[in-house]
Amino acid sequence: MALGEYEGGLGEEFFTPGSSSFTEFLAAHRPGLLSTRRVLPDGVRAEGVPHGTTVLALTFGDGVLIAGDRRATMGNLIAQRDLEKVHPADDHTAVAFAGSVGLALDLVKLYQVELAHFEKIEGIPMTLAAKATRLATMIRGNLAQAMQGLAVVPLLAGYDPAGPEGGRGRIFGFDVAGGRYEKFGFHAEGSGSPYARGALKKLYRPGMTRREAALAALQALYDAADDDSATGGPDLTRRIYPVVSVITEDGFERLTEAETERLSRETVEQRRTRPDGPNAAV
Repeated sequence: MALGEYEGGLGEEFFTPGSSSFTEFLAAHRPGLLSTRRVLPDGVRAEGVPHGTTVLALTFGDGVLIAGDRRATMGNLIAQRDLEKVHPADDHTAVAFAGSVGLALDLVKLYQVELAHFEKIEGIPMTLAAKATRLATMIRGNLAQAMQGLAVVPLLAGYDPAGPEGGRGRIFGFDVAGGRYEKFGFHAEGSGSPYARGALKKLYRPGMTRREAALAALQALYDAADDDSATGGPDLTRRIYPVVSVITEDGFERLTEAETERLSRETVEQRRTRPDGPNAAV
């Protein structure tokens, strides 16, 4: 019998006072439906589980850009070459992930429902800061599994209409215990993140155009793939390119395959003459 279903009607749980959190509603009435709350048997650690690797975000003049490579690894093997690691959470927010792929995809879907449920119950959308706090709470619910090797580390980016002009793109990073940290300018997560952040340190500047931000993101992912075997670079042969999306006042937009391919090929062509990437602007 489905949640609350009895003789064709809604169960009592739907009429029980509670918060506007869909996750808390499930935890109270059907905790078995929450994959992020299930714990492995004592002494068991997850091995050989597909992992997503490098994702990043950076602000630009009109908002914020969020991107990720496409590779998932399973130990020393490539588990998938075209994984989608960047997803819209609502019209003005996106989430990308590194970590255990199965749990991460469940977390993203649950988070999308969480934001929609809140807006239906309260009649207004959450603020961007509240969205980040709610995601941190959901990550904390996965702590037991994270300690057994099934960690999920998301990256949240959004457009905040309440922010100052030119600073409405915001980025939040998290740790496996649910710690929430606002990042300024740019940030990256995953196994290739040290190399991606290093590239963005020299390429990022405030007020970039959308095209400049997209090229900086692709250069950073290229550097990550160059030094981290778990991160996949642009695959010109298979025509598999990073996912690049922007969030502005107009909402979430994923760059088209044609635009991403064009920018990826431009990045690869630049590396033919400068394998270590472009110099920092001075």
